[in-house]
Parts: sequence; structure tokens; C-alpha cells
Amino acid sequence: MNPTHSSPLFPPIEAIIPHRGTMLLLDSVIACGDETLTALATVHADAWYANTEGAMPAWIGIELMAQAIAAHVGLLSMRAGKPARPGVLLGTRRYEMARDAFAPGAPLRVTVNEVLRSEEGHGAYGCTIEQDGARCAEATVKVYQPRDFQTFIEENYRP
Repeated sequence: MNPTHSSPLFPPIEAIIPHRGTMLLLDSVIACGDETLTALATVHADAWYANTEGAMPAWIGIELMAQAIAAHVGLLSMRAGKPARPGVLLGTRRYEMARDAFAPGAPLRVTVNEVLRSEEGHGAYGCTIEQDGARCAEATVKVYQPRDFQTFIEENYRP
């Protein structure tokens, strides 16, 4: 459902982020710098998120942004010779959408720009989603990458 498109400059997206199967929303990374990353995604009319018209509700864009942030952090770790570590999407105060949904088959360009990174693992990224050169969504997304993810989960998310 999510075909692998890889750039000659970057590994396949599955090698960068941990998402698999229907939860993998990005197709590929096309650009990555020390503080920014651009990824591509395609809206699939038969995906779990598709509405009755086969479109992706625009609120799913926050997950596209989070996956692009994960790709940025993962590629930076890989460049440093370290394995990618999982992180947590903390949220955003405001997610602005120019439309209610992304059309089936729509090619989306997701760009993330790091605005904050702390030694403790907190970060914030300015994020945008564009379709055919038009800005469709934007947000400042806050994330956290604990040093020990398993311990973080066990201590903070007990059933």
C-alpha cells in the first residue's frame, strides 16, 4: 500500500523510521540538512484513514509531520554512526489547515525545520505540508526523545 520510493541520497524510509504497514505514511526523504528535512507522501484512496471520497482528512497531517521529524532525527543519528532511537509526539498548540482533506492520489511535500533541541531530548519543529506548491497545513510540533524509551514508557504509561 505504501510503495517504497528512495532517493539515491537517502535510504528507504523503512530504514529510517520505525513505522510499518499501514502506519507508515511517508514515501521517501528527498532532502535533509542539520536542521531541516523534506519528505514526500502520497494519499492512498484505500488507506485506513481515507474518508468516503478516498481523501486523507487534513488532521492526519500532524502524523505526517511527526513522521518527518522522526526521519530527521533518525538520519542525524545514522550520520553520527548511532542507531535511530524512538521518540514521542507531545503535540502542538495550533495546527492550521487550508483545507479539510488531501485528495486521493495527491502528492504531499512535508517539510520540517528544527527550532529547538535540548540536551534533555526536548525539541520543536516548524512544519508545513504542501501540495502542488500550495501550503495546505502548518504547525509547530513539540517532541521528546527520552534517553531510555522503554523505561519512559513503563514509568509514564501504565494501564
